Amino acid sequence: MLQIKTLYRAMTFFLLIGLIGAPSPSFADSWEEQAIRHAFPQPVILIDVGHGGIDGGTSSGTLLEKDINLEIGRRLYMVLRSHGYTAILNRTGDYALSDDNRWLNSRSRHLRDLAQRKELSEQVPSSIVISLHVNWGRNSSRRGPLVLHQDEGQSALLAGALQHALEDAYQLNMRRLPELGSPFYLLKHTDPPAVIVETGFISNAEDRSLLASPRGQQKIAEALYSGIVEYFMVM
Repeated sequence: MLQIKTLYRAMTFFLLIGLIGAPSPSFADSWEEQAIRHAFPQPVILIDVGHGGIDGGTSSGTLLEKDINLEIGRRLYMVLRSHGYTAILNRTGDYALSDDNRWLNSRSRHLRDLAQRKELSEQVPSSIVISLHVNWGRNSSRRGPLVLHQDEGQSALLAGALQHALEDAYQLNMRRLPELGSPFYLLKHTDPPAVIVETGFISNAEDRSLLASPRGQQKIAEALYSGIVEYFMVM
């Protein structure tokens, strides 16, 4: 599987070589960076699809978090693209991103997976990063979405917009504030405004019904889209 950066380098190189000839070595790096930026009109939304492959995430019976994340991610991607936004999925099938990470010298599959996600967020000029996950709790009555954000204003603003939109979709009477996700690798090491979206509790029957059904997944994807639009209207 080609790395995203390698693919864009090749596309940019062959396109521009045909138009202007090869750049001199001293300008190669800046030329490449400018070409990549111009290839992606802003904003660019990177959808980080949590887990995958051997890493199923949390579960309830045969229902796996990795599959829910992928289905909602695909639907969010389609909604964004249908409204003219540039969106990128970093996982399009059931595989672990750690398998693509051959550059980090670590025996930890989990760390290689997280580092690969962070690296992919830097290989394209992402405006925001939306990381999709599913929650689980010992108390099966706990339900609803939760958005975690970086210790940074734009990330907190994005989290607030997404939290509000998701709670409307869930038709919850109570309101919950987004939370600071300081312990999480992706939020600590990603430069663009990033959030982790826990789309619901797989341990709660009502949430699980929404998370597992195509109609519910579409409803969540459209709520995420609404939150993203609200964020960009303010920024």
